[in-house]
Amino acid sequence: MYISEQLLNPDERRLRLSAQYGVRNVVLDNRGTELVSSVGGVNAWDAAKLRDYRKWVEGFDMKLDVFALDVGSIILDSLVDIEGAKKQRKVLAQNIQKAADAGITCLKYNVQMVGITRTGLKPGRGGARNSGFVYAEYSAEEDQKNSYWGVGYPSNQEEGGAISAALCGQKLARDVPAVSEKAGWDAIEFLVEGLVPAAEKAGVRLACHPHDPAYPVGGLNGIEHVVGSAVGLRKFLALSSSQYHGLNFCQGTVAEMFRKPGKHMIQTIEEFAATGRIFMVHFRNIRGGYLDFQEVFPDEGDVDMFQAVRAYQRGGYAGPLCPDHVPVSDLDEGRERFMAFALGYTRGLLQAAGAWKTSES
Repeated sequence: MYISEQLLNPDERRLRLSAQYGVRNVVLDNRGTELVSSVGGVNAWDAAKLRDYRKWVEGFDMKLDVFALDVGSIILDSLVDIEGAKKQRKVLAQNIQKAADAGITCLKYNVQMVGITRTGLKPGRGGARNSGFVYAEYSAEEDQKNSYWGVGYPSNQEEGGAISAALCGQKLARDVPAVSEKAGWDAIEFLVEGLVPAAEKAGVRLACHPHDPAYPVGGLNGIEHVVGSAVGLRKFLALSSSQYHGLNFCQGTVAEMFRKPGKHMIQTIEEFAATGRIFMVHFRNIRGGYLDFQEVFPDEGDVDMFQAVRAYQRGGYAGPLCPDHVPVSDLDEGRERFMAFALGYTRGLLQAAGAWKTSES
């Protein structure tokens, strides 16, 4: 295992800073930029531009591990406009081949239908603020204010130059048709059936992020989060036996699926690591659990992060750990210092577990 930092459309300064952190691998999300989605959602990629971009990143002595595939609102579209969704799916399949032509071997994508639902920022240590979801406090107004689409935060939606709400399929549950459990699985199967054959042909692994957060039984505002439980994760993997069909295993999101994540997460990590189909890990921690949690610094949550590393090892996982969703603070507007803390903490855990060696050792 090794560290791979996840970045949104980084400029030269940001990549230089990552290099100074000691980062040698990156996961890049350029959704909402002209490189991959100049109009928004599903757009045809240019393999030559992608290749040039990858080489530019490599110029900072870094390897591009994973790149984001913007599936836009295809999940919802497939339920109301199947012909339009088929056209989008064809473009996505072509983009997978273009990624391969550009030298990119793994793509991550998100099956969120209504964005990442949050209900507010909670007080954290030293005056930092933790993004959280408390179902008992849910309201459409707080959803609008606090939900977001990916690795950004409600207070930082324009990070990387991306107009995220407009470009990345962010919708509120009340703005879309009802999605039953059957409809949710039908839509995800539609996507998987169209993309996995293209991935196999291109030799590109597809890493799917689970639904964040787990919704209550019966859904939220008529929307079911079907990949919002360990059972849902198992069913998702069972949709295809292909070695190119796997997970962006978000440890924080999976922890949110359990009422007592500290009790269940270690065995869950080992189980999914042993499938060989975790392609990248969002290495983050939470306090709380199902329907009531906060995203916190990695050292203060309910999951023992050192034991988590050991569980990945026992399961045979040898890929990237990406620190993710650190708290926000007026003292660290760009979250660069908080991310540096998470990177250093993760490196220390890897060293303690014998999974990371310094160049001198």
